[in-house]
Amino acid sequence: MSQPKNAVRVVIGGEEYSVRSELPPEYTREVAAYLDAALKRVRDALPSVETHKAAILAALAITDELFQSRRGDREIANRLTAAADDIARLLPPAKRGARGAGAGAVPE
Repeated sequence: MSQPKNAVRVVIGGEEYSVRSELPPEYTREVAAYLDAALKRVRDALPSVETHKAAILAALAITDELFQSRRGDREIANRLTAAADDIARLLPPAKRGARGAGAGAVPE
């Protein structure tokens, strides 16, 4: 059974919206506030840009943040995997499992 939807009033770009979501109202407000702040940054930087174009530029900025964050997450995951592999190589062979054996390792 799905969660009940919450109707939350938010203001984005000076316009009030009613957003229905299964997510907690506080989260919906936080997301809307983040978008509103991004839109405000675009409007402050480019005061003469039309509202719909400012919204698209704000969406592009937020999408860039998402992509940068994902890239950072992948880099951290790769570093953690490399560190785990290094640690596994320090373990006695019987305790290494598949991780520390390496691709062409010969069992001892």
